[in-house]
Parts: sequence; structure tokens; C-alpha cells
Amino acid sequence: MPMKSLSFLASLSLLALTFPFAIASDPNPVQDFCVGVNTPANGVLVNGKFCKDPTLATADDFYFTGLNQRGETKNPFGFNVTFGNVDNVPGLNTLGLS
Repeated sequence: MPMKSLSFLASLSLLALTFPFAIASDPNPVQDFCVGVNTPANGVLVNGKFCKDPTLATADDFYFTGLNQRGETKNPFGFNVTFGNVDNVPGLNTLGLS
């Protein structure tokens, strides 16, 4: 009987320790999207970039053409990494880990 209760207590402790990580999440975003621009004409600074007026946002703000281009793979590992960030895809601003 003591072994069963010890096993139950260990399982319950493990569940209690992991439960907060399972329900942890980012808070709700303030806006749906914020297309990052470098000009302060719009005046709202979010995440290090100024936000473009949402009515002026276009599909090109969310598109990146660099992923379809072949990269150099003549290296010891045999692969290439293409980085995409808010400078390449301005629509990624404030979208967290995208």
C-alpha cells in the first residue's frame, strides 16, 4: 500500500508542476496585425517598428519571394538557411514567433 500511495503522490506532484506550463500562453495581441515600416508618419511605435495604417496594407506586406530561390549548399553541412524577419516581410511585426 505505501508504494501505491508514493507512486500516486509522485504522479500528482509531476502533474502539478507541469500544469502551469501547459496553460501558459502569450497574451491576446492588441491588434490583429501591424505592418512594420521605418517612417514615423503613422506615429504608433510597436515592437521597434512604426505601424502602417491598416487601410493602406497590401498583400505584398505579407509576402516574401526569397524562399523560392535556391541557396548555396556547398558547405560542410550541405544545407542553406534563408532568414525571414520583419525587414523582409513587414506583416510579421507583432505576430510573435512566426
